[in-house]
Amino acid sequence: MLKKKLAVLAGAAAAITLLAGCGGAAEAGGGPKLALDAALPTSVPDGVKIVVGDPTTQKALELSGQLGKVSKFVQFANLSGGPQTTEAFRAKALDLGSVAEIPPIHATWTGLQVKIVASKFRQDPLNHPIYQLGVAPGVAVKSLEDLRGKKIAYSPGQAQGALVLKVLKKAGLTKEDVELVELPSTGDIYPNALAAKQVEVAPIGGVSIKRYLTKYGKDGATTIPHGIRDDAGHLYTLTSSLEDSGKAAAIRAYVAAWGVAQEWIDKHPKEWIEGYYVKDQGLTTADGQWLVDNAGHPEITADWSAAIARQQETIDLLSKETGNKEIKAADLYDLRFQPVAVDAIKAAAK
Repeated sequence: MLKKKLAVLAGAAAAITLLAGCGGAAEAGGGPKLALDAALPTSVPDGVKIVVGDPTTQKALELSGQLGKVSKFVQFANLSGGPQTTEAFRAKALDLGSVAEIPPIHATWTGLQVKIVASKFRQDPLNHPIYQLGVAPGVAVKSLEDLRGKKIAYSPGQAQGALVLKVLKKAGLTKEDVELVELPSTGDIYPNALAAKQVEVAPIGGVSIKRYLTKYGKDGATTIPHGIRDDAGHLYTLTSSLEDSGKAAAIRAYVAAWGVAQEWIDKHPKEWIEGYYVKDQGLTTADGQWLVDNAGHPEITADWSAAIARQQETIDLLSKETGNKEIKAADLYDLRFQPVAVDAIKAAAK
């Protein structure tokens, strides 16, 4: 288990090292300084490059034939998720990353100045959760109240870690009522930790839910729903990139393409399953179909007020539980980008 954990961390470090080696694109200026309250430029100047860590959208752009709309000014980096994105930001090797709810908060607490420029959610989110609570074989957990006294996997700074704190609050429990075991939530670390009974409960997501039950269900492994909204997904960037007029224009153009790509994924499930889940990710068609069904349909809105309110609730909880300073969720969002993805989707549909 330790070897697997170290291998994952080493892989992340290697990815950042490679990016740092070509990080000039993330450091080079693309234009004059732009005020953070100035109108976004709509034309990307020649020669501007931004480095984007968003492999899923990259594949959607390829499959939909839309990659050419951004390839002139986007250099893709094969990384995603909070830890890798934050480290790449810190190394000045990345301009834009795709993450869940927590990384922009955690990045701010670690001293980075970042802004959310796009947000995606799920329709009917409680019936289409990203995560379920995996329960180790032979462990009796049928409800959230049964978590008392259990060993629970916990990953500070990641969405899964925040979800654990939200679940405890919903169950009327505190951190002192359980044993939190710090483990990174990357790869199959959580399912393996459950199978080995290193932990008794862990939030697992995506196809790992299906595979965990298929592989260990015969031994008594189970999952239970947590009943909490966990569907937030964001693109976020360094504030310094937004202060560069050329990069700001490129980020705006990418957000527009990102919005159209999300819509394409939703409208072309068979192509997405075959092109991404099967050919790119090496999953079976059945696994891909399960993921599509579980995700439901995306919700992209030009009004972020409800999302900001939910983000503030998360910040308040995390601040209380971790001792980090209180911050305003509204300060994490660049509201100039609110209509960009929605307008692009509408324009593409004409």
